[in-house]
Amino acid sequence: MSEKFWLVVQYPLKSAKGSGRDQWLKDKVMEYLEISLADADLGTVDGFDMGKCISDPKKYALNIFCVVTEEERSIALIKRVLRESRLDYTRIKIAAMPYGIEEGTYTLKYASKKGVTDFSL
Repeated sequence: MSEKFWLVVQYPLKSAKGSGRDQWLKDKVMEYLEISLADADLGTVDGFDMGKCISDPKKYALNIFCVVTEEERSIALIKRVLRESRLDYTRIKIAAMPYGIEEGTYTLKYASKKGVTDFSL
């Protein structure tokens, strides 16, 4: 199966640039996910952005983008790695979108907080 998906792991931030800890978190999450996705032969980390949310300029977020081949297995792996590594697992949202679609929309696949149903970059 050669179908690919974009996955984004999103953390809320208090400011556009984030704190020193947010920078550390970004580096660690990207490092751990790159290793874990490669070891499982599921995909790669494709980069990040940090700053204002497009949908609400008063909110800020760290988004870490991954390109994966199996959406469900990759989400389960990401959740497990972040939880076991204690990388602020209780603050994340994970969303997915088919790869290669211009101007597509991400669909929320997991939210650490109950009752959260919306997702936007």
